[in-house]
Amino acid sequence: MKNFCHKNQRGMTLVELLVALVISGVIVSAGYGIYLAQHEGWIIQEQVTNMQQNARVSMQELESKIRMAGYGLPGGIDPIYAKNTNPDTITVVFQNEINCEATIEQAMPQPSAELSCDGHDVSCFKDNTWAYIYDPSADTGEFFYITQVQTSSSHIQHTTMDLSRCYPVGSIVMFVDRYKFYIDRTDTNHPNLVRLGVGETPQVYAEDVEDLQFRYGLANGVFLDVPPAASVIREVLISLTARTERKDLQFSGKYRRRTLASDVKVRNLGL
Repeated sequence: MKNFCHKNQRGMTLVELLVALVISGVIVSAGYGIYLAQHEGWIIQEQVTNMQQNARVSMQELESKIRMAGYGLPGGIDPIYAKNTNPDTITVVFQNEINCEATIEQAMPQPSAELSCDGHDVSCFKDNTWAYIYDPSADTGEFFYITQVQTSSSHIQHTTMDLSRCYPVGSIVMFVDRYKFYIDRTDTNHPNLVRLGVGETPQVYAEDVEDLQFRYGLANGVFLDVPPAASVIREVLISLTARTERKDLQFSGKYRRRTLASDVKVRNLGL
């Protein structure tokens, strides 16, 4: 048997090993950098998508509620309350789409007395809900909390709260919706669009909405920040600004923002 020995065979030197490690480190670092850049881009795109969605759904909600302002309302209640609070605040009021009304047939002896709607169907009213009572003779009314509906006797109870006065025969009980929209900046890093309904606690409707502005077009063609009366409003200009959840280092360390504008015709007012 012959043994073959190649004198030029040798292993890697320490210098060669170090060079290989350095090259490998550069390649790995470059790959990791590309990954981080792609990951950061994905996060930014996700935030931009969320921002655009928040802006769209917020605008759609405002448009739908403002368009309903004044619908089916009796007298004694303004359909729009405007406040130039920068960001602005708006409250819209309209009759609930549920066709539910009942007339009081017996005068209330005291503000705590039940509402006697003898001969009327009160089954559309529900326990533990808010309703509105309106006196046509005085052109005034108020919201109250229904604690129990007695369908057999056509009586409506409100045992947890007295009314402000005794309502006479002919007063009407109905469902009325009232929604207030405003920007909550309690958390400066995350301003939110808040919706507040009758008897509800404030609910965050959309996150990271930082600005809300309204201008009101009147019957005489003038636009104002605050109208002199709701009855002269004919259109509402809305400007809403949403922003990303956090600042973008690739965008000069600033938030990315999206502003939407809309013009809503209010056809239930001043008719």
